[in-house]
Amino acid sequence: MDWQQLLSLKRFGDKESRPRLMQDETRLGFEVDYDRIVFSDHFRSLQNKTQVVPLSDVDFVHTRLTHSLEVSVVGRSLGRIVGQKLLKKHPDLLENGFKTNDFGAVVAAAALAHDIGNPPFGHSGERAMGDFFLNGNGRKYKLHLNETQWQDLVSFEGNANGFRILTESREGIIGGLRLSYATLGAFMKYPKLSVPVKKTKHIAEKKFGVFYKDQAFLKEVATELGLKSIREEELGFYRHPLAYLVEAADDICYSIIDFEDGINLGLIPEDKALEYLLNLVRNNLITEKYYGLKTQKDRVSYLRALAIQSLIDEAVKVFIDQEEAILEGIFEHSLLDKCKYEAQLDDILDISIEKMYRSKEVIEKEITGYHVLTDLLDVFTTAVNNDYEGKTTGFDKLVLALLPEEFHYQKDNLYERLLGICTFIAGMSDRNAIALHKKIK
Repeated sequence: MDWQQLLSLKRFGDKESRPRLMQDETRLGFEVDYDRIVFSDHFRSLQNKTQVVPLSDVDFVHTRLTHSLEVSVVGRSLGRIVGQKLLKKHPDLLENGFKTNDFGAVVAAAALAHDIGNPPFGHSGERAMGDFFLNGNGRKYKLHLNETQWQDLVSFEGNANGFRILTESREGIIGGLRLSYATLGAFMKYPKLSVPVKKTKHIAEKKFGVFYKDQAFLKEVATELGLKSIREEELGFYRHPLAYLVEAADDICYSIIDFEDGINLGLIPEDKALEYLLNLVRNNLITEKYYGLKTQKDRVSYLRALAIQSLIDEAVKVFIDQEEAILEGIFEHSLLDKCKYEAQLDDILDISIEKMYRSKEVIEKEITGYHVLTDLLDVFTTAVNNDYEGKTTGFDKLVLALLPEEFHYQKDNLYERLLGICTFIAGMSDRNAIALHKKIK
């Protein structure tokens, strides 16, 4: 893979290339991507979506929106530091007008959008949607779908839904948000379809990132960026290198900031938590400053800031050390999996799982979300398909009236009808989903 190609400013529908030297420095194309994401409806819906603690009434606990903003900030730093080093290593990029901030802008925009396709109620929401088709009333559709279409539904994936949201054309809106192909490449952690399902060690094949419906655009983006094919006989590609930085920014934030939420909520004891964080920042800790802080919140905030900087430095080091392997598509791991703090991060994750992700409050509210999403999928898929077949009941007509205007269409393709309903429901906030569920039930 080649950096000049990987930093393509092309957008959907462009007939000509967009040379970096011709860009308006006051409104750089990569920064336009960020703006378009911020002003999108789907991004705003993240403000009431669960990050870890579902539907928490505590102000300081993170939602998907605050998490995405923080991931974007960390991603911008990662991109700029890496960009500075790459421009020294590849002077041809400078000659063609690329700057340090270009890398930061691409990673920041992709990181901002990284959760835009996730359904309500955290990762349990994805499982609930898939389980509706695998074990619930959605099983009846299996015989009418091909293997890949069915796999898209039973293993519903927020990453693939995000790519669909960012790129889907509809009447009057061609190419979705029309982001640069560089940003779309950095967004795709798993640039492959749901089938074949193969268990490999490579991080790019851990999940899938594109629905069957969007495969043509995946191929177009990958071709423009020069992404390397995983296997010639399949439509799947190794990652855009900057996707590793987006992933690292997400890993840093959920490891450290979710952990901080757990401490502030009292789910993780302060003495235990401080011990884990100190192991990450011991070399950078200013002892006098730390012991001069009088409140738990201030002490944790100080350690969090130091921990994030330590992990940023490590992620950059691994990326630069492994740049050639990443460009060849043979680097199989996340950046933090190969950093010197891997053991400390594993310890933090273990205690977060034990004390937080599996806490009674989280599990009870995830169960609520599971039932809400299952019922909503059942009601809306039934109404939409009855409408297509001319069998609408009075109840179906009332349900259809609740669909937003952009979903008021009859697709001849069953798969597209089902996927459309999944995208509609995945776009709800936790509170909206619960409120709609109460009205319908």
